[in-house]
Amino acid sequence: MKNKTVAIVGATGAVGREFVGCIEARGVPLASLKLLASARSAGQTQIFRGETLTIEELKDDSFAGVDIALFSAGSGISKKYAPIAVKAGAVVVDNSSAFRTDPAIPLVVPEINARRIKDHKGIIANPNCAAITTLVPLWPVHRVNPVKRLIVSTYQAASGGGAALMQELEDSTRAWLDGEAYAPKVVKYPYAFNLFSHNTAIDMATGYNDEETKVISESKKIFEDDAIAISATCIRVPVLRAHSVSMTFECERPIAPQEVRALLEKAPGVRIVDDWANNYFPMPVDASGQGDVLAGRIRKDLSDPSGKSISMFVAADQLLKGAALNAVQIAELL
Repeated sequence: MKNKTVAIVGATGAVGREFVGCIEARGVPLASLKLLASARSAGQTQIFRGETLTIEELKDDSFAGVDIALFSAGSGISKKYAPIAVKAGAVVVDNSSAFRTDPAIPLVVPEINARRIKDHKGIIANPNCAAITTLVPLWPVHRVNPVKRLIVSTYQAASGGGAALMQELEDSTRAWLDGEAYAPKVVKYPYAFNLFSHNTAIDMATGYNDEETKVISESKKIFEDDAIAISATCIRVPVLRAHSVSMTFECERPIAPQEVRALLEKAPGVRIVDDWANNYFPMPVDASGQGDVLAGRIRKDLSDPSGKSISMFVAADQLLKGAALNAVQIAELL
């Protein structure tokens, strides 16, 4: 992104604001930054490196002179405006689900498959947040002892549903503590002190919801291995930000916990939090506000007598590594 003009589409959303924060924190020397959002947000201002930037309405002509466009405004907006941005000469890094399954569009996690960035034809897809959280610490193992089967259970924060769902968690919790009634607005179910199946549609043929299907299909695409057997259960939990994932994976050959730990200690984007003596392992409160995937509870799967399976627990900031930071890392590598 050095000396480039960068546009952020969806600048007033939770991820859009993190785009701005990531670029500022990483000290990227841009030529200029352009903030784009809906008509109702146009005219609002945001501070970037001490300068007040005015948010502009997203229009067909918004991408003139833009080199890189970071999108996080939903798949509908991406499908409409990403091709317009590309036609204007920009490279798009898209955080929505619009292009992830398109075989012609790279789906990139820089720690895993950065080489795929060069294959882009104008658009690069940013993966699902739960998939990123799962795969960054799994990849170092897969490289040396291929993963044949993976069972994932996610504990996903309100941040995955955007700023409105984060606000609903805060408001409903405050109401619960004050003994007041609160009617859910963003999701169907009470959120305070509750958890529920991820609020995406269920496929009536398989019983898997859309989030679970994304984790399965995107993991196979990123690892470039359709043979991996994957099952996922995605749950929304009353945590403000940072997703957690419990996983059990079976490798091609026997593997010991100490081997996994040694691989992760050297892995980019991973930090070991695995203090058995103090029962201290990855937690959303520690994952929030930083860019690493925290990994711990690395232990044998006692249900597998072959010694090929490991269980592990990880956590990562959904708004950072699960979304904005991953996209900014892709843009930097461009």
